[in-house]
Amino acid sequence: METLHTLFYFTVAIAVLVAFHELGHFWVARKTGVKVIRFSIGFGKKLCSFQKSPNDTEFVIAAIPLGGYVKMVDEREGEVLPADLPFAFNRQSVAVRTAIVAAGPIFNLILAVSLFWVVLVVGETGMKPIVGDIVTGTLAAEAGFQAGDEITSVNQKLTPTWMMALDELFSSAIDGERSIVIDVKTPDGQPQFRVVALTDEDVKSPEKLNERLGLKPFMPVIKPVIGKLIEEGAAAQSGLQSGDIIISADGQLIDDWQQWVDYVKAKPDVEINVAFERNEVLSTLKLTPRKEVQADGSEIGKIGAGVYISQALKDSLQVEYSLSPMEAIPAAFEKTWFYAFSTVKMIGKMFIGSASVDNLSGPISIAQYAGQSAEMGFTAFLKFLGLVSVSLGVLNLLPVPVLDGGHLVFYAIEMLKGSPVSERIQLYFQQIGMFLLMSLMALAVFLDLGRLF
Repeated sequence: METLHTLFYFTVAIAVLVAFHELGHFWVARKTGVKVIRFSIGFGKKLCSFQKSPNDTEFVIAAIPLGGYVKMVDEREGEVLPADLPFAFNRQSVAVRTAIVAAGPIFNLILAVSLFWVVLVVGETGMKPIVGDIVTGTLAAEAGFQAGDEITSVNQKLTPTWMMALDELFSSAIDGERSIVIDVKTPDGQPQFRVVALTDEDVKSPEKLNERLGLKPFMPVIKPVIGKLIEEGAAAQSGLQSGDIIISADGQLIDDWQQWVDYVKAKPDVEINVAFERNEVLSTLKLTPRKEVQADGSEIGKIGAGVYISQALKDSLQVEYSLSPMEAIPAAFEKTWFYAFSTVKMIGKMFIGSASVDNLSGPISIAQYAGQSAEMGFTAFLKFLGLVSVSLGVLNLLPVPVLDGGHLVFYAIEMLKGSPVSERIQLYFQQIGMFLLMSLMALAVFLDLGRLF
């Protein structure tokens, strides 16, 4: 079920992002008088299509949802009827062709701004940036962090949630900063600051930096009280009810919820003798967690039960963050610019070897992120879509032949020299671009498989 869940939201994400990208090409083509033959979401066999008349655009949904395309009338791609020649893409001015090609990635960036604006206005509930236990030898320990410190800003940028604090911290690392100033409020309410000193290796690989940093959110001990139950889950079927307190499993005392979760995960399809308390009465029952295979092939037990967390505890750990519709407009543009600029910088650093290629994410990782963000809620999934839309827009603008950015380079040369780049030279560079793109994709998939196994 988890794999299907991941695949479903990955497909939804790709379909939305590709549709918006191709909509950019389509909309500008139509506005500039270019005839569009087909607008397709996906490749391969048609699943369904709509065409108002034989002379209108055919809208298609195809079987392989990993991309899409807009097919325009173009003499380079086949014979064109004399009546359609004025509407052929290749006969348009270089300015019109540039606008049509650039519209795809620009629409992705517009989509990102829109998604971030919605998230900022709707608001999100985040964890308060309160630091948990500090491990000796980590960067956090060297900087003087103490358990209970609440991060208030990173390099003078306010960080009301834990994720915003991490975003600012890692963006500073990507910028190449060696000293990051973090303002905190100590457990007794005193304002102080901590300075995290980074090395060249930390700046190169954010993944390794995350391990070396040692900043973990504060997690209180949560009692093993059953909360929401899935009706068809093993817990409900065994007789457990909301409010039941787990006392022991197979004679082993259970002190907190995480201990109970770990015990259940380790027992797929294995019967557990559970002692629990209900209405101050001690009872026992037998419970068999259902086996679930994870994306990495490992097997865990699940019982379909959540933890009960009191409202008071939730309030102490969470914070609501939102902006007014007007305030959210510049903030959404700023967030889009931040992620776009960070993406460009990271690509540049990987290209010159000052950042690890381990930072690449392939389709497997993106699919996992899609499923995980969807589980976290509507706003988390919208943020994920915004981030990927920024990446898609930026990557398509790179000056690599076969990408939109490569075509824009050819058009820029055409403007300078007064005539188009020869088709032979374009084909030559497109073959190189395709090789580079396929190599990059193969590397990303290889890294994905390495993370998986």
